[in-house]
Amino acid sequence: MQTVDVLVVGAGLAGLSTARLLAGRGLSVMVVDRRRSLSTGVRTTGIFVRRTLDDFDVPDRLLGPGVRDVLLYPPSRRAPIRLTSDRDEYRVADMAAVYEHARRAAESAGARVLLGVRYVDTTMGFVRFAGAEPVTTRFVVGADGARSRVARDLGLDVNRRFLVGAEIVHPIASGTTTPAFHCVLDPRIAPGYLGWVIDDGRHAHVGVAGYPNAMRTGIRHLLDAFAADAPGGKPPAGPVERRGGPIPVGGVLRRLACPAGLLVGDAAGAVSPLTAGGLDPCLRMSELAAAVIAGYLRTGDQRVLSRYDGDALRTRFRGRLLLRRVFAGIRSPAAAEAAVTALRGRAGRALAARTLFGDGSFPEVGPRLTDLATGRPHR
Repeated sequence: MQTVDVLVVGAGLAGLSTARLLAGRGLSVMVVDRRRSLSTGVRTTGIFVRRTLDDFDVPDRLLGPGVRDVLLYPPSRRAPIRLTSDRDEYRVADMAAVYEHARRAAESAGARVLLGVRYVDTTMGFVRFAGAEPVTTRFVVGADGARSRVARDLGLDVNRRFLVGAEIVHPIASGTTTPAFHCVLDPRIAPGYLGWVIDDGRHAHVGVAGYPNAMRTGIRHLLDAFAADAPGGKPPAGPVERRGGPIPVGGVLRRLACPAGLLVGDAAGAVSPLTAGGLDPCLRMSELAAAVIAGYLRTGDQRVLSRYDGDALRTRFRGRLLLRRVFAGIRSPAAAEAAVTALRGRAGRALAARTLFGDGSFPEVGPRLTDLATGRPHR
Protein backbone atom coordinates (compact mmCIF):
# COMPACT_ATOMS: atom_id res chain seq x y z
CA MET A 1 0.00 0.00 0.00
CA GLN A 2 1.32 3.41 -0.98
CA THR A 3 1.63 6.30 1.46
CA VAL A 4 1.76 9.95 0.42
CA ASP A 5 1.68 13.25 2.21
CA VAL A 6 -1.18 14.65 0.11
CA LEU A 7 -3.73 12.99 -2.13
CA VAL A 8 -5.50 15.31 -4.58
CA VAL A 9 -8.79 14.03 -5.99
CA GLY A 10 -9.47 15.69 -9.34
CA ALA A 11 -7.07 16.67 -12.13
CA GLY A 12 -8.70 19.92 -13.14
CA LEU A 13 -6.93 23.25 -13.02
CA ALA A 14 -7.46 23.68 -9.27
CA GLY A 15 -6.27 20.18 -8.38
CA LEU A 16 -3.22 20.19 -10.64
CA SER A 17 -2.19 23.69 -9.57
CA THR A 18 -2.44 22.77 -5.89
CA ALA A 19 -0.48 19.57 -6.51
CA ARG A 20 2.29 21.42 -8.32
CA LEU A 21 2.68 23.95 -5.52
CA LEU A 22 2.72 21.28 -2.82
CA ALA A 23 5.21 19.08 -4.67
CA GLY A 24 7.39 22.13 -5.16
CA ARG A 25 7.49 22.46 -1.37
CA GLY A 26 8.94 18.98 -1.02
CA LEU A 27 5.77 17.05 -0.15
CA SER A 28 4.93 13.70 -1.74
CA VAL A 29 1.77 14.29 -3.77
CA MET A 30 -0.51 12.00 -5.76
CA VAL A 31 -3.32 13.21 -8.03
CA VAL A 32 -6.11 10.88 -9.18
CA ASP A 33 -8.89 11.49 -11.69
CA ARG A 34 -11.56 9.16 -13.01
CA ARG A 35 -11.06 10.42 -16.58
CA ARG A 36 -8.66 8.47 -18.75
CA SER A 37 -7.80 11.58 -20.75
CA LEU A 38 -7.77 15.23 -19.69
CA SER A 39 -9.22 16.16 -23.08
CA THR A 40 -12.53 14.50 -22.19
CA GLY A 41 -15.19 15.90 -19.92
CA VAL A 42 -14.17 19.56 -20.37
CA ARG A 43 -16.97 21.61 -18.80
CA THR A 44 -15.72 25.19 -18.79
CA THR A 45 -15.72 27.63 -21.68
CA GLY A 46 -12.15 28.45 -20.70
CA ILE A 47 -12.41 32.24 -20.54
CA PHE A 48 -9.37 33.78 -18.88
CA VAL A 49 -9.73 37.39 -17.76
CA ARG A 50 -6.93 39.93 -18.04
CA ARG A 51 -6.09 39.94 -14.34
CA THR A 52 -5.55 36.18 -14.32
CA LEU A 53 -3.20 36.35 -17.29
CA ASP A 54 -1.32 39.20 -15.62
CA ASP A 55 -0.72 37.18 -12.45
CA PHE A 56 -0.40 33.57 -13.63
CA ASP A 57 1.73 31.82 -16.20
CA VAL A 58 -0.62 30.59 -18.91
CA PRO A 59 1.40 29.99 -22.12
CA ASP A 60 0.38 32.31 -24.91
CA ARG A 61 0.24 29.44 -27.39
CA LEU A 62 -2.70 27.97 -25.46
CA LEU A 63 -4.77 31.15 -25.73
CA GLY A 64 -6.87 32.58 -28.52
CA PRO A 65 -6.77 36.23 -29.61
CA GLY A 66 -7.79 38.94 -27.17
CA VAL A 67 -11.41 40.09 -26.92
CA ARG A 68 -12.11 43.76 -26.10
CA ASP A 69 -15.77 44.22 -27.10
CA VAL A 70 -18.75 43.06 -25.02
CA LEU A 71 -22.31 43.44 -26.33
CA LEU A 72 -25.24 43.18 -23.89
CA TYR A 73 -28.59 42.24 -25.48
CA PRO A 74 -32.14 42.41 -24.10
CA PRO A 75 -34.57 39.61 -24.99
CA SER A 76 -35.67 41.51 -28.09
CA ARG A 77 -32.03 41.42 -29.32
CA ARG A 78 -32.49 45.02 -30.49
CA ALA A 79 -29.98 47.82 -29.86
CA PRO A 80 -27.39 45.99 -27.76
CA ILE A 81 -25.18 47.93 -25.38
CA ARG A 82 -21.60 47.85 -26.62
CA LEU A 83 -18.78 48.20 -24.11
CA THR A 84 -15.24 48.45 -25.45
CA SER A 85 -12.02 48.27 -23.46
CA ASP A 86 -8.66 49.65 -24.54
CA ARG A 87 -7.08 46.38 -23.39
CA ASP A 88 -7.54 42.70 -24.16
CA GLU A 89 -10.00 41.74 -21.43
CA TYR A 90 -10.71 38.11 -22.33
CA ARG A 91 -8.88 35.27 -24.01
CA VAL A 92 -10.36 31.85 -24.60
CA ALA A 93 -8.04 28.95 -23.86
CA ASP A 94 -7.72 25.52 -25.35
CA MET A 95 -8.65 23.92 -22.04
CA ALA A 96 -7.61 20.38 -22.94
CA ALA A 97 -4.13 21.77 -23.69
CA VAL A 98 -4.22 23.89 -20.51
CA TYR A 99 -4.97 20.80 -18.42
CA GLU A 100 -2.17 18.87 -20.10
CA HIS A 101 0.23 21.76 -19.50
CA ALA A 102 -0.82 21.84 -15.83
CA ARG A 103 -0.33 18.09 -15.60
CA ARG A 104 3.20 18.27 -16.99
CA ALA A 105 4.02 21.13 -14.61
CA ALA A 106 2.74 19.13 -11.63
CA GLU A 107 4.72 16.07 -12.67
CA SER A 108 7.86 18.15 -13.26
CA ALA A 109 7.51 19.45 -9.70
CA GLY A 110 7.40 15.86 -8.43
CA ALA A 111 3.68 15.05 -8.20
CA ARG A 112 2.38 11.74 -9.50
CA VAL A 113 -0.74 12.02 -11.68
CA LEU A 114 -2.88 8.90 -12.22
CA LEU A 115 -5.77 8.97 -14.70
CA GLY A 116 -8.55 6.41 -14.96
CA VAL A 117 -8.64 6.00 -11.17
CA ARG A 118 -12.07 6.52 -9.58
CA TYR A 119 -12.19 7.74 -6.00
CA VAL A 120 -14.56 5.78 -3.76
CA ASP A 121 -14.20 7.17 -0.23
CA THR A 122 -11.82 8.17 2.53
CA THR A 123 -11.76 7.37 6.24
CA MET A 124 -9.03 8.38 8.70
CA GLY A 125 -6.43 8.87 5.97
CA PHE A 126 -7.29 5.58 4.26
CA VAL A 127 -8.48 6.25 0.70
CA ARG A 128 -10.14 3.65 -1.49
CA PHE A 129 -10.43 3.56 -5.28
CA ALA A 130 -12.43 1.42 -7.70
CA GLY A 131 -10.20 -1.27 -9.17
CA ALA A 132 -6.96 0.06 -7.66
CA GLU A 133 -5.06 -0.40 -4.44
CA PRO A 134 -5.94 1.97 -1.59
CA VAL A 135 -3.60 4.71 -0.43
CA THR A 136 -2.86 6.11 3.01
CA THR A 137 -2.33 9.84 3.19
CA ARG A 138 -1.79 12.60 5.72
CA PHE A 139 -4.15 14.99 3.91
CA VAL A 140 -6.79 14.89 1.17
CA VAL A 141 -7.55 17.74 -1.24
CA GLY A 142 -11.03 17.68 -2.76
CA ALA A 143 -10.75 19.09 -6.28
CA ASP A 144 -13.49 16.85 -7.60
CA GLY A 145 -15.97 19.37 -8.88
CA ALA A 146 -19.18 21.10 -7.91
CA ARG A 147 -20.78 17.97 -6.44
CA SER A 148 -17.76 16.88 -4.46
CA ARG A 149 -17.78 13.43 -2.87
CA VAL A 150 -14.64 14.30 -0.94
CA ALA A 151 -16.47 17.18 0.76
CA ARG A 152 -19.16 14.80 2.01
CA ASP A 153 -16.63 12.22 3.20
CA LEU A 154 -14.67 14.85 5.14
CA GLY A 155 -17.80 16.36 6.69
CA LEU A 156 -17.20 19.72 4.98
CA ASP A 157 -19.80 21.97 3.40
CA VAL A 158 -21.22 21.10 -0.01
CA ASN A 159 -22.57 23.32 -2.78
CA ARG A 160 -26.33 23.69 -2.75
CA ARG A 161 -27.05 26.46 -5.26
CA PHE A 162 -26.37 25.65 -8.90
CA LEU A 163 -26.84 26.81 -12.41
CA VAL A 164 -26.61 24.21 -15.13
CA GLY A 165 -24.85 25.21 -18.31
CA ALA A 166 -24.27 23.81 -21.78
CA GLU A 167 -22.50 25.06 -24.86
CA ILE A 168 -21.35 24.10 -28.31
CA VAL A 169 -17.95 25.02 -29.73
CA HIS A 170 -17.34 25.39 -33.45
CA PRO A 171 -14.40 26.60 -35.54
CA ILE A 172 -14.43 29.87 -37.45
CA ALA A 173 -12.60 30.58 -40.67
CA SER A 174 -9.80 33.06 -39.98
CA GLY A 175 -10.63 36.68 -40.79
CA THR A 176 -14.37 36.17 -41.20
CA THR A 177 -15.48 37.60 -37.86
CA THR A 178 -14.46 40.27 -35.37
CA PRO A 179 -13.68 39.00 -31.86
CA ALA A 180 -16.50 39.87 -29.46
CA PHE A 181 -18.34 38.62 -26.38
CA HIS A 182 -22.12 38.63 -26.86
CA CYS A 183 -24.32 38.30 -23.76
CA VAL A 184 -28.11 37.88 -24.00
CA LEU A 185 -30.26 38.45 -20.92
CA ASP A 186 -33.43 36.47 -21.59
CA PRO A 187 -35.13 34.27 -18.94
CA ARG A 188 -36.86 32.26 -21.67
CA ILE A 189 -33.54 30.73 -22.73
CA ALA A 190 -31.42 31.22 -19.60
CA PRO A 191 -33.50 31.69 -16.42
CA GLY A 192 -31.32 33.34 -13.79
CA TYR A 193 -28.30 33.78 -16.04
CA LEU A 194 -27.71 34.52 -19.72
CA GLY A 195 -26.96 33.15 -23.14
CA TRP A 196 -23.54 33.86 -24.55
CA VAL A 197 -21.42 33.75 -27.65
CA ILE A 198 -17.73 34.42 -27.27
CA ASP A 199 -15.96 34.58 -30.60
CA ASP A 200 -12.21 35.09 -30.61
CA GLY A 201 -11.81 34.77 -34.37
CA ARG A 202 -10.73 31.13 -34.15
CA HIS A 203 -13.59 29.43 -32.34
CA ALA A 204 -17.05 30.47 -31.19
CA HIS A 205 -18.50 29.17 -27.94
CA VAL A 206 -22.31 29.36 -27.92
CA GLY A 207 -23.90 28.60 -24.59
CA VAL A 208 -26.74 29.02 -22.15
CA ALA A 209 -27.03 28.49 -18.41
CA GLY A 210 -29.74 28.91 -15.83
CA TYR A 211 -31.55 27.44 -12.86
CA PRO A 212 -32.54 23.86 -13.74
CA ASN A 213 -35.92 24.05 -11.98
CA ALA A 214 -36.89 26.94 -14.27
CA MET A 215 -35.85 25.25 -17.52
CA ARG A 216 -39.15 23.84 -18.70
CA THR A 217 -37.82 22.31 -21.91
CA GLY A 218 -34.37 21.25 -20.72
CA ILE A 219 -30.89 22.63 -21.25
CA ARG A 220 -30.20 20.78 -24.51
CA HIS A 221 -33.34 22.08 -26.18
CA LEU A 222 -32.71 25.63 -24.97
CA LEU A 223 -29.12 25.55 -26.24
CA ASP A 224 -30.11 24.30 -29.68
CA ALA A 225 -32.86 26.92 -29.94
CA PHE A 226 -30.50 29.70 -28.88
CA ALA A 227 -27.71 28.54 -31.21
CA ALA A 228 -30.06 28.67 -34.19
CA ASP A 229 -30.25 32.48 -34.03
CA ALA A 230 -27.56 33.51 -31.55
CA PRO A 231 -25.81 36.86 -32.01
CA GLY A 232 -22.72 36.74 -34.18
CA GLY A 233 -24.22 34.56 -36.90
CA LYS A 234 -25.43 31.00 -37.25
CA PRO A 235 -22.80 28.33 -36.55
CA PRO A 236 -21.39 26.88 -39.76
CA ALA A 237 -21.53 23.21 -40.56
CA GLY A 238 -18.52 21.34 -39.31
CA PRO A 239 -17.06 19.73 -36.20
CA VAL A 240 -18.95 20.67 -33.04
CA GLU A 241 -17.90 19.99 -29.46
CA ARG A 242 -20.51 19.95 -26.75
CA ARG A 243 -19.82 20.82 -23.13
CA GLY A 244 -21.89 21.22 -20.01
CA GLY A 245 -22.25 20.72 -16.32
CA PRO A 246 -23.30 22.23 -12.99
CA ILE A 247 -22.01 25.65 -11.92
CA PRO A 248 -22.05 26.44 -8.17
CA VAL A 249 -23.23 30.01 -7.58
CA GLY A 250 -23.73 30.14 -3.82
CA GLY A 251 -20.30 31.65 -3.19
CA VAL A 252 -17.35 30.16 -1.36
CA LEU A 253 -18.46 27.55 1.16
CA ARG A 254 -18.07 28.35 4.84
CA ARG A 255 -16.46 25.16 6.13
CA LEU A 256 -13.65 24.42 3.69
CA ALA A 257 -11.04 22.62 5.79
CA CYS A 258 -10.58 20.13 8.59
CA PRO A 259 -7.54 18.25 9.93
CA ALA A 260 -8.08 15.53 7.32
CA GLY A 261 -8.37 17.70 4.20
CA LEU A 262 -9.72 20.75 2.40
CA LEU A 263 -11.51 21.79 -0.79
CA VAL A 264 -10.39 23.78 -3.82
CA GLY A 265 -11.95 24.95 -7.08
CA ASP A 266 -15.61 24.23 -7.79
CA ALA A 267 -15.70 21.85 -4.82
CA ALA A 268 -15.03 24.87 -2.60
CA GLY A 269 -17.62 27.03 -4.38
CA ALA A 270 -14.78 29.19 -5.74
CA VAL A 271 -16.93 30.62 -8.52
CA SER A 272 -18.24 34.16 -8.86
CA PRO A 273 -21.94 34.09 -7.92
CA LEU A 274 -22.60 36.85 -10.46
CA THR A 275 -20.56 36.01 -13.55
CA ALA A 276 -20.10 32.26 -12.83
CA GLY A 277 -16.41 32.67 -13.62
CA GLY A 278 -14.24 30.13 -11.84
CA LEU A 279 -10.77 30.03 -13.42
CA ASP A 280 -9.38 33.09 -11.63
CA PRO A 281 -10.61 32.19 -8.11
CA CYS A 282 -9.57 28.55 -8.50
CA LEU A 283 -5.96 29.55 -9.23
CA ARG A 284 -5.85 32.08 -6.40
CA MET A 285 -7.42 29.75 -3.86
CA SER A 286 -5.00 27.00 -4.92
CA GLU A 287 -2.12 29.25 -3.87
CA LEU A 288 -3.69 29.85 -0.49
CA ALA A 289 -4.59 26.18 -0.06
CA ALA A 290 -1.04 25.01 -0.83
CA ALA A 291 0.46 27.42 1.68
CA VAL A 292 -2.03 26.37 4.36
CA ILE A 293 -1.54 22.64 3.75
CA ALA A 294 2.25 22.89 3.76
CA GLY A 295 2.20 24.94 6.96
CA TYR A 296 -0.19 22.56 8.68
CA LEU A 297 1.74 19.42 7.71
CA ARG A 298 5.02 21.03 8.75
CA THR A 299 3.81 22.17 12.18
CA GLY A 300 0.83 19.95 13.00
CA ASP A 301 -0.84 23.09 14.34
CA GLN A 302 -4.54 23.01 13.46
CA ARG A 303 -4.73 26.78 13.91
CA VAL A 304 -2.95 27.10 10.56
CA LEU A 305 -6.08 25.70 8.91
CA SER A 306 -8.04 28.72 10.13
CA ARG A 307 -6.35 30.76 7.41
CA TYR A 308 -8.45 28.82 4.94
CA ASP A 309 -11.63 30.31 6.33
CA GLY A 310 -14.70 30.30 4.11
CA ASP A 311 -16.53 32.90 6.19
CA ALA A 312 -13.69 35.38 5.75
CA LEU A 313 -13.41 34.66 2.04
CA ARG A 314 -17.16 35.08 1.53
CA THR A 315 -16.98 38.72 2.60
CA ARG A 316 -15.52 39.50 -0.83
CA PHE A 317 -18.63 38.01 -2.40
CA ARG A 318 -21.30 39.99 -0.53
CA GLY A 319 -22.06 42.38 -3.36
CA ARG A 320 -22.06 39.63 -5.95
CA LEU A 321 -24.27 37.42 -3.82
CA LEU A 322 -26.76 40.28 -3.62
CA LEU A 323 -26.63 40.78 -7.39
CA ARG A 324 -27.10 37.03 -7.84
CA ARG A 325 -30.41 37.32 -5.99
CA VAL A 326 -31.37 40.24 -8.23
CA PHE A 327 -30.42 38.23 -11.31
CA ALA A 328 -32.46 35.27 -10.10
CA GLY A 329 -35.46 37.56 -9.68
CA ILE A 330 -35.58 38.48 -13.38
CA ARG A 331 -38.31 36.06 -14.40
CA SER A 332 -39.97 37.68 -17.43
CA PRO A 333 -38.75 39.15 -20.74
CA ALA A 334 -40.25 42.50 -19.75
CA ALA A 335 -38.16 42.56 -16.57
CA ALA A 336 -35.07 41.64 -18.57
CA GLU A 337 -35.76 44.45 -21.07
CA ALA A 338 -36.06 46.87 -18.15
CA ALA A 339 -32.81 45.62 -16.62
CA VAL A 340 -30.89 46.19 -19.84
CA THR A 341 -32.53 49.60 -20.25
CA ALA A 342 -31.28 50.54 -16.76
CA LEU A 343 -27.74 49.79 -17.92
CA ARG A 344 -27.93 52.20 -20.85
CA GLY A 345 -27.40 55.29 -18.70
CA ARG A 346 -24.03 56.55 -17.51
CA ALA A 347 -24.27 54.89 -14.09
CA GLY A 348 -25.49 51.61 -15.55
CA ARG A 349 -22.73 51.49 -18.16
CA ALA A 350 -20.15 52.26 -15.48
CA LEU A 351 -21.45 49.38 -13.35
CA ALA A 352 -21.42 47.00 -16.31
CA ALA A 353 -17.91 48.07 -17.30
CA ARG A 354 -16.67 47.63 -13.74
CA THR A 355 -18.13 44.13 -13.61
CA LEU A 356 -16.82 43.10 -17.02
CA PHE A 357 -13.50 44.97 -17.17
CA GLY A 358 -12.61 45.54 -13.51
CA ASP A 359 -9.17 45.01 -11.96
CA GLY A 360 -10.47 43.19 -8.89
CA SER A 361 -9.98 39.48 -8.34
CA PHE A 362 -10.74 36.95 -5.67
CA PRO A 363 -9.19 36.17 -3.33
CA GLU A 364 -6.24 38.53 -3.07
CA VAL A 365 -3.62 35.94 -2.19
CA GLY A 366 -1.12 36.27 -5.04
CA PRO A 367 2.36 37.78 -4.65
CA ARG A 368 1.48 39.15 -1.22
CA LEU A 369 0.67 35.75 0.21
CA THR A 370 2.75 34.78 3.24
CA ASP A 371 3.95 31.22 2.85
CA LEU A 372 2.82 29.49 6.02
CA ALA A 373 5.30 26.70 5.42
CA THR A 374 8.34 28.96 5.68
CA GLY A 375 7.14 32.25 7.16
CA ARG A 376 8.60 34.07 4.15
CA PRO A 377 6.69 35.94 1.43
CA HIS A 378 5.77 33.63 -1.41
CA ARG A 379 6.78 34.89 -4.87
